[in-house]
Amino acid sequence: MKYFVTFLTITVFVISANAQIAHPKASPFSKIEQEIGLSKITAEYSRPAVRGRHVFGPQKDGQQGLVPYGRIWRVGANESTKITVDTDMQVMENDLPKGTYALYAFPEEGKWQIAFHTNISHWGDGRKKYDADEDLFRITVKPQTTPYHQENFLMAFDSITHHSANLNLIWASTKVTIPFLVDTDAQMEIEIAKQINNNPTAQTYYEAARYLQEQGKDFERALKYSNKAIEIGGDTYYFHRVKSLVQAELGDHRAAIASAEKSRILANAQDKDEFVRMNEKNIKKWKALLSDN
Repeated sequence: MKYFVTFLTITVFVISANAQIAHPKASPFSKIEQEIGLSKITAEYSRPAVRGRHVFGPQKDGQQGLVPYGRIWRVGANESTKITVDTDMQVMENDLPKGTYALYAFPEEGKWQIAFHTNISHWGDGRKKYDADEDLFRITVKPQTTPYHQENFLMAFDSITHHSANLNLIWASTKVTIPFLVDTDAQMEIEIAKQINNNPTAQTYYEAARYLQEQGKDFERALKYSNKAIEIGGDTYYFHRVKSLVQAELGDHRAAIASAEKSRILANAQDKDEFVRMNEKNIKKWKALLSDN
């Protein structure tokens, strides 16, 4: 009987330890991903709410700020906020190698320090375990006052190009922006060379020409790729569309008009009204340039 009671006691203890009730979090977890060119940034964080409280800074109206000035903040709630970049990037001239980092902030009234921290094992801000020597780097940014109220802490990407994006941290009426840069041109040159040297198709040449045209660079090479796309793939409205734009950049407006006319006719046959209008607009512009000369 003694052994039975002991076994029963252990069993009840194990069941009690595991029988925790799942419940909704006051600061729910969120994960966002953003492509920048060929690269990607991932942010994982929790989203506390204002709930009528004073958020940043010293005591106000009898309330101590949830995030006091001069003290480390985990940039959210619960676990430390994580930023993952899948290629090397830059943040305000600081190198950010491919990897995962904890993101911490040190808010002040007129400026914030943002730390990209290499130790991602801390719960929250780490408190006494946080070691500034484990920062990869810190940047200083200026907080802005928003004309609207953001109830739940929000991380959002904006001003996105092939080469850059801003990560905005927004809560209550405060916004802080962290700019990311990536060398997409270098990545694209590697990708273009790889694909063109490995059984390229008409689409391969078209996409290479289009990238160069959109980036406003190396128009001679872009024209070569456009011609190759048409040689392999035949007359296609978007092949001739890009070729016309490249020819115009090279100053050959007569050739650009001829290519745009081909693109317009092909687009019209496929009911691609938008391309018809774009070509007509360019043809009119380039004819005007010819008449001026």
